[in-house]
Amino acid sequence: MIASSFKRRATFALAAITSVWCGAALAQDTIKIGYIDPLSGPGATVGEVGLKTFQFLVEELNAKGGAAGKKFEVIGYDNKTNPQESLIQAQKAVDAGARIITQGNGSGVAAALVDWVNKYNERNPGKEVLYLNYAAVDPILTNDKCSFWHFRWDANSDIKMEALTNYMKPKTNIKKVYLINQDYSFGQSLRTIARTMLKAKRPDIEIVGDELHPLLKVTDFSPYIAKIKASGADTVITGNWSQDFALLLKAAADAGLNVEWYTYYAGGTGGPTAIKQTGLNHKVFAIVESFPNDELPSARETEKAFRAKYNTTVLYPRAFNEMRMLAAAINKANSTDGAKVAQALEDMKFEVYGGGEGFIRKDDHQFFQPMYIGSFGDIDKAKEPFDEEGTGWGWRQIAKIDIKDTMLGNTCKMTRP
Repeated sequence: MIASSFKRRATFALAAITSVWCGAALAQDTIKIGYIDPLSGPGATVGEVGLKTFQFLVEELNAKGGAAGKKFEVIGYDNKTNPQESLIQAQKAVDAGARIITQGNGSGVAAALVDWVNKYNERNPGKEVLYLNYAAVDPILTNDKCSFWHFRWDANSDIKMEALTNYMKPKTNIKKVYLINQDYSFGQSLRTIARTMLKAKRPDIEIVGDELHPLLKVTDFSPYIAKIKASGADTVITGNWSQDFALLLKAAADAGLNVEWYTYYAGGTGGPTAIKQTGLNHKVFAIVESFPNDELPSARETEKAFRAKYNTTVLYPRAFNEMRMLAAAINKANSTDGAKVAQALEDMKFEVYGGGEGFIRKDDHQFFQPMYIGSFGDIDKAKEPFDEEGTGWGWRQIAKIDIKDTMLGNTCKMTRP
């Protein structure tokens, strides 16, 4: 009886050990990526599209064999656009076997994740985590807070404002500008650089308003729109994203505000519908790395496939660059070791989603690529096949910014392992 009991316990123990070993072996056979972004609350509209984008890319890369003989897996973690919650989710991702995390919505979140990754990697040599940033654009992330373990695929806020203000410079109809932005690190940075660049390039332009509002908490922007109308502004500059852009434009439509808008994220979920409601035909502009109506055949085919699968547009072409370059770096390093992959990414050149060559600057891990300004309005379906959100309106490319005109300096003093 005793022997029989011992035998059963031994069998259960062996089964448990075998189960753990098989689970570990399975984990080692996949490259797990922790996607940390809002999947609930006001920011979910952009976070959910981001997760779908990475799922789409994982399927694409796995169909081609993955990288270094391993398949990719992406796991979504809801951070509710909260820096503290993001750190909890980052730990969960690492505990689940992820050695790569990716995030984009919220520079405050990004700054917290940079600090967390740096500390984690110091405490866990040989198990380092890489942080791949696809959309958090506060310049400090590749300046004073730069990190060997952090790479950014989106142009930073200063680069985007440089492009927008260069485009605005010769437009004599712009005389009075109103700034309205979200009250956190990105919005604060944007308002500062907008003032600086406008003063240098168009000192005759009057800044008639400079407003900061709570991030993703305002449900009625009509008081803000009333201020803009009262100011006599003919142009608005905003970095608002997600519901903060859609609701801002909805309020503008309700009030009949007839101004030009210069934006970073007008194409986000809900944005196109709100723009159509304003009736501002080709008077809302955005700076991005590619538009749905990009003439490049490969980009159009991807756009078509993404819409067929998810019934939404490709919001994050830069995520395609990120994941495709990650696979190339892992193959180059023939390893998933964080330090080796990071070294393989440094100075890597790559054919970008929208066409042309992009590269990662080794000095600060900022990605550079051609940028484009587009306007939103009626389109020629024969040449511009994709409208947005069933509005009948779509994006039209109106200007291209070459890489050499996006190359701003940096103050990064990177510590390398």
